[in-house]
Amino acid sequence: MENITIPTATPDSVWALLQEIAKRQAETDLQIAKTSRQIEKTDKQISRLEKQVGGISNNNGAFAEEYFVNSLRKGDIILFGEKFDKLIKSVIMIDDKDRIRGEIDTLLINGKAVAILETKYRARENNIDHALKKVKIFRDRFPEYANHKLYLGIASMVFDANVEEKCIENGIAIIKQVGDNIVVYDENLKTF
Repeated sequence: MENITIPTATPDSVWALLQEIAKRQAETDLQIAKTSRQIEKTDKQISRLEKQVGGISNNNGAFAEEYFVNSLRKGDIILFGEKFDKLIKSVIMIDDKDRIRGEIDTLLINGKAVAILETKYRARENNIDHALKKVKIFRDRFPEYANHKLYLGIASMVFDANVEEKCIENGIAIIKQVGDNIVVYDENLKTF
């Protein structure tokens, strides 16, 4: 077995070791401070980017809503074999406790039918369930339309894959931009 010699600690060697540790700790603290500042800068950049992306998304949504509302207002509003007399944009549905239960992007009304249009710039699969939930909320909140037929449609500039098929399976009308016009697919439309 080999003998290991451990140097004897002297006050000077201990002091030198402590100074080295303090120096390295100061260097580490400085590096941590630099990293923290960089993280703060990065967080601010991410926040600005999130606001910009959110703004673009909101602008796209507002554009789609305006596009479809203006297209419907151009002439007689005839959808789903019905002529609608009234178009109401952005209907907020509130419950008995003044809580917001949902929003209808566009509501079309005549003496015997109501149509709820969910408007998206890009229609995704989860928009179908979201739109279907609005039917019950609407029926609960607006009993004056209890005897009206209720139609449901999703209006969008772009539809993700399979969304149109799922709309058809659920009896939801598809309203989309084709060139300068809107096209309505409502062959399997059901009343809710």
